[in-house]
Amino acid sequence: MIFSPQTALFDETLKVSIGEPTAISRDISCKRNGVNTWVATKPALLCRWARWRIKSVKVYVGRRILTRLLMPAEAAETAFPLLAARALRAFGDGYVAVLLPAYLLTLGFDQLDVGFLTTATLAGSALAILGVGTIGYRWTARRLLLSAALLMAVTGLGFASISSFWPLFVVAFVGTLNPGSSDISVFLPLEHAHLAQAARGNARITLFARYSLIGSLSAAVGASAAVIPSWLVSGWPGLSLIDGLRGMFVLYGLLGGAVWLLYRTLPAIEVQTSPLPHPLGASRRIVFKLATLFSIDAFAGGLLGNSLLTLWLFERFGLSLAQAGTFFFCAGLLSAGSQLAAPVVARRIGLLNTMVFTHLPANVCLIFAAIAPNLEGALALLFVRSALSQMDVPTRAAYVMAVVTSAERTAAASFTTVSRSLASIASPTLTGALLASGLLSAPLIACGALKIAYDLALLISFRRLDVPLD
Repeated sequence: MIFSPQTALFDETLKVSIGEPTAISRDISCKRNGVNTWVATKPALLCRWARWRIKSVKVYVGRRILTRLLMPAEAAETAFPLLAARALRAFGDGYVAVLLPAYLLTLGFDQLDVGFLTTATLAGSALAILGVGTIGYRWTARRLLLSAALLMAVTGLGFASISSFWPLFVVAFVGTLNPGSSDISVFLPLEHAHLAQAARGNARITLFARYSLIGSLSAAVGASAAVIPSWLVSGWPGLSLIDGLRGMFVLYGLLGGAVWLLYRTLPAIEVQTSPLPHPLGASRRIVFKLATLFSIDAFAGGLLGNSLLTLWLFERFGLSLAQAGTFFFCAGLLSAGSQLAAPVVARRIGLLNTMVFTHLPANVCLIFAAIAPNLEGALALLFVRSALSQMDVPTRAAYVMAVVTSAERTAAASFTTVSRSLASIASPTLTGALLASGLLSAPLIACGALKIAYDLALLISFRRLDVPLD
């Protein structure tokens, strides 16, 4: 076989990609052996072309394999950039949430300043999400995602280069930093709207579950990367801690650039519907009711974030830092696994039932953990809670996307997300006050009771609106 670019076959390129001998490789070897073939007459040009072609085929095959591993078979491949971007963003959020207080304290700010800047990031994210819901429908989701990725890059570089309080306050307010454990950024409703278009029925639930799982695992890996500044300081004696911390914010900005490149691969032409006179039309009442209920759940969740749960374990049982780290690592694995199980459960009992009947026992476990007489019993109950409490995350997103029209999905995701963001801002202060007053079990009991009330209200309000999976 005399090789030419016009006669290359797919099976040949696949063999090249995995290193098997093929007609292509034999023809290239003819040049080395001095055979007078077409290959031998164009050695330099063809060899360069062949090497480039082999590399491109390997990249293509690798991406195809990774795409099939990450996405359900029925989902469109346009969802792959969103999953990859979610991984990069969650990695950055994971270490920024840990390093942000240390960085601000190293700059000379006190705890009150750190609280103000943290509140600015949450309030700015909520306002941005609300803006997407109210006027974002005027632009394509792809365009808004590209703008948000550029803002992420500017945010990282801004925090790395600015040391004064008020300029940092402005960057925190308009930027994309996420100091919490969950994604409450402007990216969330936009990516949800794109994901909803990439799959239908069961595949959509599975896709949202993969999206949540990738975010959880990437955030855990990102949190472990918070030790990098200390490694840099110990490895280079001339490097200060503040320089290492700034380097991590530069990395955050570079991650924003990588996310921008991923969003560039999304379809440039999107199917557009006629603009609605309002961002929410026929589904307005449903979305507002869901947003109200979700805000109750978010307020309750804010009473017991990971840092506050760690403090409770320290105060109640004297748990060491290493033991607490092991607990949260195991709990994180259980939570990630529960998100994988969510689509299987939803296919059997439906989206709404999965949201409610996995959440209820998790909250009951939380209340019993608050009054457990010993550490072993409390940890066992908290592990059961971790294995159940996150099943409602992908099903909740899929349910919201299913009960509204396609034109309203971005607005619906924005309103339900912003309600959760705003509701969770004040509750950590309440937990701190309860712990300071000696009411150690009160935050857990309050959290569990409010979440049970949310579950029952959700079931009663939407039991007639459960949607089919197909």
